[in-house]
Amino acid sequence: MQEIAPGVYVHLDFRGSNVGLIETSEGNILVDTPLIPSENQRWLSHIAEVTGNKRILYVINTDHHRGHVLGNQFYHAPVIAHDLAWKNMRGYGTNFCQRVVDSFKREPRIQAELANLEIVRPTITFDSRLDLEHGGRTVRLIHIGGHTEATILVWLPHEKVLFAGDTVWSDQHPYMAQANSKQWLEALSYIRKLHPTAIVPGHGQITTLEATGPLSEYIRYVRRQVRVRIRRGLSKQETASSLVKTLVPMFPVPSDRRSKIESQIKQGINRVYNEYKKGSEPSKPGEDEDDLGLDTVAEETTSDEDHVDLYIETAIGVEAEPEERERDPLDDDDFDDEEDDFDD
Repeated sequence: MQEIAPGVYVHLDFRGSNVGLIETSEGNILVDTPLIPSENQRWLSHIAEVTGNKRILYVINTDHHRGHVLGNQFYHAPVIAHDLAWKNMRGYGTNFCQRVVDSFKREPRIQAELANLEIVRPTITFDSRLDLEHGGRTVRLIHIGGHTEATILVWLPHEKVLFAGDTVWSDQHPYMAQANSKQWLEALSYIRKLHPTAIVPGHGQITTLEATGPLSEYIRYVRRQVRVRIRRGLSKQETASSLVKTLVPMFPVPSDRRSKIESQIKQGINRVYNEYKKGSEPSKPGEDEDDLGLDTVAEETTSDEDHVDLYIETAIGVEAEPEERERDPLDDDDFDDEEDDFDD
């Protein structure tokens, strides 16, 4: 556990995703929750060590994926998330919980911990933006999309600290199987306009604006290469097979996770392929190259207060790509290969 600003703490070593604590004089606000029950108990102990008996005001989920929400049951506080996170979590029922347990077949201790798993869905939801004002702190929730249709940012404008959720991955391959790649690029550009001094990514170490550059380049590269292959008449499978080996070296890949990472990369390529094939993306040459200069950190001088409302009205209005079929929250591919890799 580390303090990255006065009264703002993070823990980076839990399974699932990074988690945060924002202390106020009225109580604590948590950002995301650990995946494993015992790790939630450890997190509660850490919170008590630094804040005493302060109550937990809210738990914020930055999206609906398992690594962010499975610990909600341990905090006895209202859960806040985007409207679409609530919509996705409606399908997390008995069968879903059993599959979570089954996914830890190589870790029976964790399976035993999950025997009483309870899904706690958001009780407070919002559409574009929600400001929480407590004890002199402003905690701003902003719907950003991109990684998933429900992804949000948690922004502390006075402290200049950003909990980016899975919009930012620190030195890791991003998970793109449920992404809107164009909206993700717009989200990263928006983050650069905020000028945060510290970014808490969904996965990886605390980082800065510089981490958003390679991620933008990666997404742009995927979009350009997929577009070229579509023009050449390649199928989705041919496109993924020809591109995945080029993408693997762009971020570090542990040797014991190479096959899993390659599978996730293929899912991301397939997602971008679908975006273009459905006609929801422009296909003219250079449409990604045209905005390369817009994302240099040195050129981003607008304050978040100046442009936040404009962004909500425009970029947030870019709808997530429709699914090929109605989404099943128990879909095998998503369950096995999303970033919350239960088998690790």
